[in-house]
Amino acid sequence: MLRHGSLFSGIGGFDLAAEWAGWENVFHCEWNPFGQRVLKHYWPNAESFNDITKSDFSKYEHTVDIITGGFPCQPFSSAGERRGTDDTRYLWPAMLDVIAAVKPKYVVGENVYGLVNWNNGMVFDTVCADLEAKGYEVQAFLLPAASVNAPHKRNRIWFVAYAKGHGLSNALENKELEGRRPRQRNKPPTWHAFPSTPLICRGSDGISRELDDIAVSKWREESVKGYGNAIVPQVALQIFNAINEYEKLTTNV
Repeated sequence: MLRHGSLFSGIGGFDLAAEWAGWENVFHCEWNPFGQRVLKHYWPNAESFNDITKSDFSKYEHTVDIITGGFPCQPFSSAGERRGTDDTRYLWPAMLDVIAAVKPKYVVGENVYGLVNWNNGMVFDTVCADLEAKGYEVQAFLLPAASVNAPHKRNRIWFVAYAKGHGLSNALENKELEGRRPRQRNKPPTWHAFPSTPLICRGSDGISRELDDIAVSKWREESVKGYGNAIVPQVALQIFNAINEYEKLTTNV
């Protein structure tokens, strides 16, 4: 069982995918009260951090295998003002600091497609170069929600990094892994019979209906925001599956 920590955790999209993959959720970090409540309810044994810029993660050095995070996308989203690195919500450097402190074997980051062309690709290149400078090999993938049969496109850039010499790139590209999936603790929901033009709701965003039922009636507005900001966990699960398969291969060698 791999040990997982999430940053910018929201309502737990990465944490949910990690649970499906059979991993242990060790910690999460989220400043929003609604997100905190959801995370603490469903993963009460995980340590809960609030402000990533003021939290100390060093005690997890070499004890957490993978760190994930959808670092805030508003600075680069076509739906926003696109202030880029001048936006106070540009928190990639904070995520990099946590990675440097914890030194996980794997890192998975997610952001909007607009990050690719922001300032002629400067931020995209910076993320890759920063991870490489910390001792990781990096591959970036364009994986839309539609790639896992979600009824909407939702293009996203996924950064997959792994400690140099670990060789995950072979697992991600190895055709022999197709059709082989590790046993999952819970079955991810599907979009069977959903309309082709979805509303903003838990089903179309890939989130289990249980994940926010503790507060939908009370904080409906926050729920809608949570869905909009969340990753589609079924997409993350495909990456996690590749990691699981590679771990199996290396363990059996």
